Amino acid sequence: MAAKKQQTKSAVKRSSMYKVEGDKAVAQRRNCPRCGPGVFMAQHSDRVACGKCGYTEFNK
Repeated sequence: MAAKKQQTKSAVKRSSMYKVEGDKAVAQRRNCPRCGPGVFMAQHSDRVACGKCGYTEFNK
């Protein structure tokens, strides 16, 4: 039997979550209110969600 191929997920670089303005780094996405700073929320078309704890806010 042939072995199934496993898909590999590419991780999002942490540096792509920040934008440099002058000499400061500004976060581009929201932080999760439950998990705290450093845990960003994913932006979907109808909601923002935390991948760590599952917290979700729906857009109006």
